[in-house]
Amino acid sequence: MRFIFKTDYDQDVRLAKHGGHVFWYSALMLALVAAPWVLPSYYLALLIQVLIYSVAGLGLMLLAGFTGLFSLGHAAFLGVGAYTQAYLTGHGVPFPISMALAAGLSAAVGVVVGLPALRVKGIYLGIATLAFGFIVEEVFARWERVTGGNSGMTVKAPDFGPWQLTGDVPFYFLCLVCTVGATLFVVNLLRAPTGRAFVAIRDSEVSAQSMGIHLARYKTLAFAISAGLAGLGGALYAHMIKFLSPEQFNIIQSLDLLLLVVIGGLGSVHGAFLGAIFLITMPELISASKDFLPTAIAQAPGLKAVVYGGVLIAFVLFEPLGLYGRWLKVRTYFQLFPFYRKGMFKRQKSFQKSDRLK
Repeated sequence: MRFIFKTDYDQDVRLAKHGGHVFWYSALMLALVAAPWVLPSYYLALLIQVLIYSVAGLGLMLLAGFTGLFSLGHAAFLGVGAYTQAYLTGHGVPFPISMALAAGLSAAVGVVVGLPALRVKGIYLGIATLAFGFIVEEVFARWERVTGGNSGMTVKAPDFGPWQLTGDVPFYFLCLVCTVGATLFVVNLLRAPTGRAFVAIRDSEVSAQSMGIHLARYKTLAFAISAGLAGLGGALYAHMIKFLSPEQFNIIQSLDLLLLVVIGGLGSVHGAFLGAIFLITMPELISASKDFLPTAIAQAPGLKAVVYGGVLIAFVLFEPLGLYGRWLKVRTYFQLFPFYRKGMFKRQKSFQKSDRLK
């Protein structure tokens, strides 16, 4: 078992806590860089989807997992980023500028949503964001001059001046760079006073306000940053699917994103990536298992929804900390064996009121 003795504050906020972090994350980065030459094109396409959903999941994780503000309309921000990217690239705007504008416009829309949402919380905040999602989906369908309406809208390939990123491999590296950049941004934000203010608001708004944290300012900022990251993911998503239509950003997409952060593990950056892996690989596993199921079950139209619902109920009942929480318990078991005790994580409830550990 590794013991870390901290002697100064800089050591406490350092990105890599010990040499093991440097080794494993470096190995993961090398594996991701080598993936296009190792994986078949089909699995590379799945990995691209995981990276894109990880970026959007980081935004919702920052809002729901670290600030405690749940959103049931986050697909709207994804759609704003996607349509902005498609519209700007279609009018000759270079890819880096259009992607920055897509993220910025999504962040601005997040501020517009965050300001009225300051007066509500809990289930009422979820209803408010759900209504916003329906409004945005209707705007996508009706604003035909910009979005193409229900007829859809094609998306040009990303370009850097005279160079166009055509093919899966260049686009994969673009998604990888954006994902690494978004991850470093979120991790550094959480180490900064702003991120600590988000966590304080999540744990107790009364205590946070008593320490001088401006609730309205930081909640609005959380909405803006979360929406900006979702817009960034939406810009990449638009280039991945190459054709946009309003029904791609409906309530089902919002529930998928919420499922991503809950199953991945609320309140953990790792959970956004684990949830994205679950969200992308689960339909593939369901399709592969249909050959071993009875015909009546395999051909049932609601099989995917039933499996997703069952998995979500199982996690809520038996593992509220999600996949990352389960990994922490498994790792702790092997680190402390044979001294690990079953009730070790349950006793945290008696003195720790953080929603992440309930």
